[in-house]
Amino acid sequence: MYDPGQIGLPEAELRKLPGYCAMFMLEPSYRRQHRFASRLHLQRIPLAHAEQLADEMERECKEKAAGHEAALRAKLIELIVYLARAYNFSEATEARALLRVGHVIGALENDFSKDWKLEALQQIAHMSRSNLMRVFRKATGHPPIEYLVRLRIQRAMEMLRNTDLTITEIALVIGFNDSNYFTRQFRKINKCTPRTYRLAAQTTS
Repeated sequence: MYDPGQIGLPEAELRKLPGYCAMFMLEPSYRRQHRFASRLHLQRIPLAHAEQLADEMERECKEKAAGHEAALRAKLIELIVYLARAYNFSEATEARALLRVGHVIGALENDFSKDWKLEALQQIAHMSRSNLMRVFRKATGHPPIEYLVRLRIQRAMEMLRNTDLTITEIALVIGFNDSNYFTRQFRKINKCTPRTYRLAAQTTS
């Protein structure tokens, strides 16, 4: 429905909301792969509030007053947060499972450098090991720990582009105690070393 990168949304902050992870990250791919047909149902008063925000966004688009781009972005963020919070109360069985996965993703996003163990993620999701592995992989395409590694590598890519920290320092910041292991994981995902990635980013900037 939208590209967070193009709009400039604070996606790192939004991903800390379990409802955002479930509704905006997991549901779209889940629908395509598993014919998931659930919808978020709002009661009359919450629906009226969402409609009001949508009306305000439409008015900003039509009138194009000074600062309308910033106002639109702010109202979109407000609407997304509102819907993400409402998702927490969804009663659909599949939606509840996605929300539990969303809680796990939110925890990983909030503290990606932590030495996470699968047992701790099970407690957050209130799911058995096999059920968590099944639902998490079904929703994201990766098991939880591999998802965490990819999240850390994503953060490392941002740091390589935007900071002067050494590769060893970045490895420690994102949760890798061994810089060699970090380099191997980085190469596995990006097909290049962190040093090569940084040099390429500096060349294009």
